[in-house]
Amino acid sequence: MRRRAIQMIVVAVTVAVLILGVPMAVFGGLFVWEAEKATLDLRASNLGRTVERRISLGEELDDAMLEPFVGGNVQHEAAILVRGPQGGEFRAGPAMEGHVLQSLQITPSGATVRMYVDASDVQWQVARVVVLIVAGALAAEAVGVVVARRQARRLSAPLIYLAASAEQLGSGQVRPRMKPSGVEEIDLVAAELARSSDRMAGRLAAERQFAADASHQLRTPLTALSMRLEEILAVSDQEEVREEARVSLEQLERLTGVVEDLLKTSRSSAGGTTEAVHLDELFAQQQLEWAPSFEQAGRRLVLDDAAGAAVLASPGSLAQVLATLIENSLKYGAGTTTVRTRAATGTGKGVFIDVADEGPGVSDDLAPDIFTKHVSGGSGTGLGLALAKDLVAADGGRLELRQRRPPIFTVFLNSLPAALDPDVVLPQGALVTVGRRRRRR
Repeated sequence: MRRRAIQMIVVAVTVAVLILGVPMAVFGGLFVWEAEKATLDLRASNLGRTVERRISLGEELDDAMLEPFVGGNVQHEAAILVRGPQGGEFRAGPAMEGHVLQSLQITPSGATVRMYVDASDVQWQVARVVVLIVAGALAAEAVGVVVARRQARRLSAPLIYLAASAEQLGSGQVRPRMKPSGVEEIDLVAAELARSSDRMAGRLAAERQFAADASHQLRTPLTALSMRLEEILAVSDQEEVREEARVSLEQLERLTGVVEDLLKTSRSSAGGTTEAVHLDELFAQQQLEWAPSFEQAGRRLVLDDAAGAAVLASPGSLAQVLATLIENSLKYGAGTTTVRTRAATGTGKGVFIDVADEGPGVSDDLAPDIFTKHVSGGSGTGLGLALAKDLVAADGGRLELRQRRPPIFTVFLNSLPAALDPDVVLPQGALVTVGRRRRRR
């Protein structure tokens, strides 16, 4: 946007300079040339009157009478040639060769007066006028570039803030109101985004409240049912009844875990906001949390923020996503687990976070449904990766299995423009630390 605005303004200024400057240079040069020619004609006319007066008074013509007309108060010295009525020639001034500017006057008595000026002197004067006009055109072009850059910044800055607000709206969060930019069209879009944000925030709040209420309401009957099954298991003497009770308890525990995960997701999404997250701080928190577990398993955990860019994400949600991927790698993978960032090539507007290990990877049968709820390659519930994918999508990113063997899970998140300070565009919030407990899948 900024580059296009600068190009448009510079092109407009260049066209205006060409339309005005070229004719001005041409007509300016012609004006100087004609002015010098008119001055020379006036000098020759004055000399002709002097010659005619001397002839009418019967005075002799000589070279000395011509000397006052060679220079004097004029800019260019002239060479003079006068032929009298009787054929005599009289000269004054420097000898001139080559291209000259001349004026011819014939007096009533038949005397001929010729006056010459070196044309190169007049041409140099014309060239100075043209150079002055060109310099003015270049100065106008430079001023146009400066104005273009200022106007481009004035237009692009509110658009960048508007894009951040739109991204926030897309992730389901409410952004603070933008200050008026002074550009009517941008302010209209910002106002409409604010109204859409309020409407969407109300709908999301109702949905989250419904999910929280439903989860709370389900926990009470599930707890009562669990107690009844445990009582049947304790008092029953029939092995078939006890076995059915045990199976029912296992299914009930799994269902209780699903309800708890849904309640936890509802709570975290209700209070989260998309912010400028510095990944090096988040990686330090994950290293502190998971390094002891990897050391106990005889493995290494390496986290490297190679991209070094701030991303737009909910800190708590992103921490939970990384914790889920790292825990999956610890449980199902092998060797060194590496978490590394890389900038998106081409557009340069995003950051990839790759989580890889040296384990056997994901089977071909499981890979297509790896992010589907209740699909697990082990004994888990199959909710961890599904919830992680939803959390990343809520922040406007995506989570995918980039490579099956060895496994590489990739998280893509939007990044802030490098020209802006992320702490100004979206002030960074405190990172939410995820407690170290085993998450159900």
